[in-house]
Amino acid sequence: MLLSGEPDVASPNWVDDGERGALLELINVGKVFPTIPPVHALTGVHLRVMAGEYVAIVGQSGSGKSTLLNVLGCLDRHTEGRYFFDGIDTADLSDAERAALRGSRIGFVFQSFHLLGHRTVLENVMLGELYLATPRSQRRRRALEALEQVDMSHRVGFFPTRLSGGERQRVAIARALMGDPDVLLCDEPTGNLDSHNTGLMLDLLDALVARGITVLVITHEESVSRRADRRVRIQDGVMTDLAASLR
Repeated sequence: MLLSGEPDVASPNWVDDGERGALLELINVGKVFPTIPPVHALTGVHLRVMAGEYVAIVGQSGSGKSTLLNVLGCLDRHTEGRYFFDGIDTADLSDAERAALRGSRIGFVFQSFHLLGHRTVLENVMLGELYLATPRSQRRRRALEALEQVDMSHRVGFFPTRLSGGERQRVAIARALMGDPDVLLCDEPTGNLDSHNTGLMLDLLDALVARGITVLVITHEESVSRRADRRVRIQDGVMTDLAASLR
């Protein structure tokens, strides 16, 4: 039992880059849904991610990938173990504090772009700070800057229905960048893209990592996962080092 908060580095499922001072640290994390019978979506997950790292989490449908992303993004609470975000034990945070953490330090990108069809590109990106009480003029300026970062400045007045899949995903990333997040959590970000737009999207993620943003990509695509600095596998809620599992 880990009473001190120190990771069990002897665990065969410990996934680490060999350093301390992690930005994200999961220690023996589990997630159990109280159905009948109970569903163990995550079991004994250990993961340490350093600031500025690019990590791919590989797994098939039903493996626990989305549950893991929800825990990492403080969208859901784990039921076992400990999860530290930049040294903060997330179990100690109230719902309001978790929402503040998400809004200020975590960006989300999903397979479905979640753009509002009746809003322009600029308005969709501005929605990324709608709940932070940021003045509209400031939100507009920041949205324009975010769109410039993803090479979508020429589409600010377009509606999402006039954009390609790759362009819509770029807009979704711009929206995620509005809060200047430390971490970008991407759930199958290339799932609705063709091979050309997938390549462009991965180039963009590379550029964001080069800027110092920590990126975690959840995917089942081998070609996508190989672009990351480090790959781990999740299967039946258990995480292992992918390189080690292929030896």
